[in-house]
Amino acid sequence: MEERQAHIRLSRQDGAKYAILPGDPARIDRIKEKLTDARELQYNREMRSISGYYKGIKVLAVSTGMGGASTGIAVEELHNIGVEYMIRIGSCGALSSSIRLGDLILVNGAVRDDGASKAYIDSIYPAIPDTRLLMATIRAAEDRKFAFHVGRARSHDSFYTDREEEIDAYWSQRGILGADMETAALFTIGALRGVKCASILNTVVEYEQDLKQNINDYVDGESIVKQGEENEIITALEAFIIQSNTNN
Repeated sequence: MEERQAHIRLSRQDGAKYAILPGDPARIDRIKEKLTDARELQYNREMRSISGYYKGIKVLAVSTGMGGASTGIAVEELHNIGVEYMIRIGSCGALSSSIRLGDLILVNGAVRDDGASKAYIDSIYPAIPDTRLLMATIRAAEDRKFAFHVGRARSHDSFYTDREEEIDAYWSQRGILGADMETAALFTIGALRGVKCASILNTVVEYEQDLKQNINDYVDGESIVKQGEENEIITALEAFIIQSNTNN
């Protein structure tokens, strides 16, 4: 039997061409609802995995945990078992006042303000998605009339530095749409390994608001965020179908 990867605990026997990567292990349950013949594979540390089929295409879903370092490990080990396409579905804080709760950001480039991507290569190396896979996510979101924006995000390593408001304002003024912790590592490491990647972010905090206040400010705030999560899952899965049809 082929050796399992050290952290995701999967082998090539578990592999698939396509993988959807949430950060939160609990999000695996929501993905599982969309798949047929879904089965649990492994759950080690923050990395929970399932496999299943979406419209006849085998898909893995593997949680990466929080931050670029654990995301990078997942990308490396999934690449080792044969995954060729990876789409992150995550949450973000908006850095633009035009973006509302539940809106999706389809990331076309990431500011590499993280440590994981810089551990691989100098920061002048761009963190960008695979063009065709990004276009597939755009088409999938358009077809379903989801609220979405295409633009750049900033990936960082902490929510709790002493200059968070200043930092957010700096990047907001320079056209960055949202902030997460994982996209830059995904794009950089994926590109270096020849993996085609994309990132879809669900807005859970509006610009210059905190999460609790933001949810409370909307009568239906929690359901809006939950709908955004649903939309990003569908967008990712449909993008895989579009990509698969392009390949055939």
